[in-house]
Amino acid sequence: MAEPSSLASAPLDAGDAATGPQIFLISPLIRLTLLLLYLALMGPLPFLAQATQAAISPVWLTVGIGLGALGLYGALGQRVEVNHERIQVAYPFWIRWLFRGGWQLPWAEVRSLKPRSTGQGGIVYYFVGADQQAYLLPMRVAGFARLVRLVETYSGIDTQDVRPLAQPWMYFILLGFTLLLLLVDAWTITTALSMG
Repeated sequence: MAEPSSLASAPLDAGDAATGPQIFLISPLIRLTLLLLYLALMGPLPFLAQATQAAISPVWLTVGIGLGALGLYGALGQRVEVNHERIQVAYPFWIRWLFRGGWQLPWAEVRSLKPRSTGQGGIVYYFVGADQQAYLLPMRVAGFARLVRLVETYSGIDTQDVRPLAQPWMYFILLGFTLLLLLVDAWTITTALSMG
């Protein structure tokens, strides 16, 4: 990614009107998939603890799983707000204390957008601010292409090479396997209850 260019003055499409703030939420497909996966992985544990008379109480497991679900739900409530002055990432008010409230960066302080490889072979992008601090560009939002157009328009950075971290078909596959896992969970819970 290069430094800001003359593209900063490029007009937005009609759907990307620069008059008011634009809000981007995490894709509903991603939220649904991750919440169901958490349920599939954690749901059977209290029933198995009861059936095997584990040292940990099923009640405490249920409370812990419930708190974890609230934390995951809060994290998936992340929102990106873009206007002509800045880009801002925030979490729901009730969970901000846990995620340090997100971040905001005025467009005037954006120096570049740098790619970084992930451990799984993907690429994520970081804004580099005037203070040389890095700010992660959220890539799992619904309307990511529109977000990237806004970034290019307001910052002047060439974003033609920026692509989403994961394609929707990947989450559809994960959702399919998660639903299969939920069916196995239903059998596991039924078996555990019959043993109890």
